[in-house]
Amino acid sequence: MTMQHTLVPILGFAAASGTGKTTLLEQIIPALKQQGLRIGLIKHSHHNVQIDQPGKDSFRLRVAGATPVMLSSAHRRVMITEFSEIKEPNLFEEISFFDQSEVDLILVEGFKSACFPKIELHREALNSPLIYPSDPNIIAIATDTDLIIPDGLKQLDINQASTVVNFIIHEFIGLL
Repeated sequence: MTMQHTLVPILGFAAASGTGKTTLLEQIIPALKQQGLRIGLIKHSHHNVQIDQPGKDSFRLRVAGATPVMLSSAHRRVMITEFSEIKEPNLFEEISFFDQSEVDLILVEGFKSACFPKIELHREALNSPLIYPSDPNIIAIATDTDLIIPDGLKQLDINQASTVVNFIIHEFIGLL
């Protein structure tokens, strides 16, 4: 599966660890929802994520060999699938598990090396190298400093979530 096979726009947020990707997403998701958008999210983790906990029925049944294990309640559903081979996930394979009829936009935290539109986050104090020179999929940079960037690349204020929201609504979604 590639981005051409997705039914809704996908927009990523790429940055060095500690730049504030999750913090910014926490601010822009409610604002996008206030605009009537249904937002899905995929977050890449480099850790061995444990959703269920030792002693819980779902954990015990998963350890016994059931895969996938689905937890369902009136509030939410979680599916835990054990992989037979340990390998980095592919963004577009992961997106295939989304019910895209239920979302208008999928935001992605991480998956920096995948080819899809991304907003780079940059904080001067972290002294991290910029990603955009080596990633043609960067469409904007949200930063706390003035940068000299190429024409066609939009600069946003990382400390003003509303500028990121306006960019997403008027320039990203508006272009699709």
